[in-house]
Amino acid sequence: MTNVSIPDITLNDGTTLPAIGFGTYRLNGSAGVASIVSGIKTGYRLLDSAFNYENEGAVGEAIRRAGVPREELRVISKLPGRHHRFDEAITTIEESLYRAQLDYYDLYLIHWPNPSKGLYTEAWQAFVEARTRGLIHSIGVCNFLPEHLEKIIDETSETPSVNQVELHPYFPQAEQRMWDKSHGIVTQSWSPLGRANQLLQDATIKAVADRLGKTIPQVILRWHVQLGAIPLPKAASRERQIENLSIFHFELSPEDMNVIATLARPDGRTSDQDPARYEEF
Repeated sequence: MTNVSIPDITLNDGTTLPAIGFGTYRLNGSAGVASIVSGIKTGYRLLDSAFNYENEGAVGEAIRRAGVPREELRVISKLPGRHHRFDEAITTIEESLYRAQLDYYDLYLIHWPNPSKGLYTEAWQAFVEARTRGLIHSIGVCNFLPEHLEKIIDETSETPSVNQVELHPYFPQAEQRMWDKSHGIVTQSWSPLGRANQLLQDATIKAVADRLGKTIPQVILRWHVQLGAIPLPKAASRERQIENLSIFHFELSPEDMNVIATLARPDGRTSDQDPARYEEF
């Protein structure tokens, strides 16, 4: 296990999350279990999964094999769009727990709002009920725009603890982050390293990394942390896992942050997944 001290962030419901997490998308089966065990042993304490990743079982198995007490871990999963109706949402959360063989999830998220279906408020009401039943300790959302967040808050008086969104230097989500922060919602970053674009070869970030004696991923992940967002990088190899965790012993200067801010693009989404119209079931 690496000697990494990861700061905790306190959510609006009093629960805590580490300042960086471990993404598990496409870490499935025995190879996925091995990578997740490695991640836990490397020092990650926040694991991000989803019903639609079809790897909740792998995550649960990795937790049992890793030898770290369950209470030291924070485990996330997500509700798919096809199960937004109240009763289906409750059943899906229960099924998520059965798949992982866990007694509770630390955080459960609505994966996408799917606004044309108009059922995300019903799903949110199910989350409140699931939390009351002890199935979930903290409830949040993914890919919610301010209009979606306003609707669930207005209709239920329950504010999400987390909003997980696509966030990286090409798409820094300044307005969304400001909105989340002003409402006490912590922003998490999916695709924090922009794996599907050219971010990891970006000359501007490389110049900052070279000056600091760091790697491009380390600079990007440190940028997330200094924005107040929780990045969720995925890394299958132990070497990359260690590299991605090693971001808490240096800082980016205000000048560095300003230089990285110039990389923002109007069309910065990697796959044009705008939650106003993109839907996933």
